[in-house]
Amino acid sequence: MKMRKKSDLPRKICAHCQRPFTWRRKWAKIWDEVRYCSERCKRAR
Repeated sequence: MKMRKKSDLPRKICAHCQRPFTWRRKWAKIWDEVRYCSERCKRAR
């Protein structure tokens, strides 16, 4: 696997705090389902 720059990774906007967040390796298989940037935002919805 090639190294990628952080700026080249996919981004989304958090459904709760409206801040942008980038792709993380732990979300690789479920990226289409990810809506929140953190567990804190997920709980606060």
